[in-house]
Amino acid sequence: MAPAAASPPEVVRAAQKDDYYRGGLRSAAGGALHSLAGAKKWLEWRREIELVSDVAYFGLTTLAVPLPTGYQTLGEEYVSIVQVDPTQGRVPSRLRRGVLVALHTVLPYLLDKALLHLEHELQADGDGAWPSRGSLAPGARGQSGARRWVRRCTAALTEPQQGTLLRAVLVLRQGLGCLQRLHVACFYIHGAFYHLAKRFTGITYLRVRHPLAEDPRARASYRLLGLVSLLHLALAAGLQLYGFRQRQRAQREWRPQRGLSHRRSYAEERAVSRTSLCTLCLEERRYSTATPCGHLFCWGCITHWADTKKMEGFPGSAVIKNPPANAGHTGSSPGPGRSHMPRSN
Repeated sequence: MAPAAASPPEVVRAAQKDDYYRGGLRSAAGGALHSLAGAKKWLEWRREIELVSDVAYFGLTTLAVPLPTGYQTLGEEYVSIVQVDPTQGRVPSRLRRGVLVALHTVLPYLLDKALLHLEHELQADGDGAWPSRGSLAPGARGQSGARRWVRRCTAALTEPQQGTLLRAVLVLRQGLGCLQRLHVACFYIHGAFYHLAKRFTGITYLRVRHPLAEDPRARASYRLLGLVSLLHLALAAGLQLYGFRQRQRAQREWRPQRGLSHRRSYAEERAVSRTSLCTLCLEERRYSTATPCGHLFCWGCITHWADTKKMEGFPGSAVIKNPPANAGHTGSSPGPGRSHMPRSN
């Protein structure tokens, strides 16, 4: 009997298992760096550690020398499915699998880094902010050639051009997330290509065990889930568009007041920048969040700190609720713009 195509529940279960093992590898690598180099280095390099962990996981499974079970990740082995190329008869070539790993791990990292740095430069130029000194962020440390090139290019733009480019960057960052959600909804409906990288490389799955009778109700429930996901995505996109327009209107109304701050002296700007630094990342605070003791941190830094303490079994770990607007944090969430941290005894 010819191998049958993997069903959507099997593909989803394999992806969930892979995410679980990747999370364990990320946690172990981050914990090792935290123990050896301290919290500041861990905060500085956490994204790079996650990237290296993901590349190592897929490199040791998808790109490794084939085992008797074929080219499989641990999740794919768990549900007994194997990757095949568009012919549905051969395992993907090493080149195709290398492109798959690069698209799945390296490209999202590079896109996020590039767009984030470009957004920071445009916001700094638009607000007249001075670049922070003593930054420990990987992109700012040493001022790489790419970072200096981006700064020169943004400085050569006029203010309207910078505003237009900043809006385009914000829309692109939001659009990438919406594209991923749209792709998952399409998978629920059609049952193929759970990840965008697999769609681009044409890699699908076949069962390597005796095929089980597929319950037609499962496929119908997945289609319903896909339609609900599309509806939810449309509502979320509408709300984001409405919020974007509201922010644009607020910026236009406050532009005269914002222009007054540009007349401050360089010494005043430096004094303001010192008082607005986050003590965890040593950069200017983004989405300032206060603890009950009155200290101020970046929203992302303090939530990462809370997550770390929770992993270490810290008694009374932080409970985070209601992140500040546009904070971009998707984890558990402290009251509006406030983080409820454990008090020291």
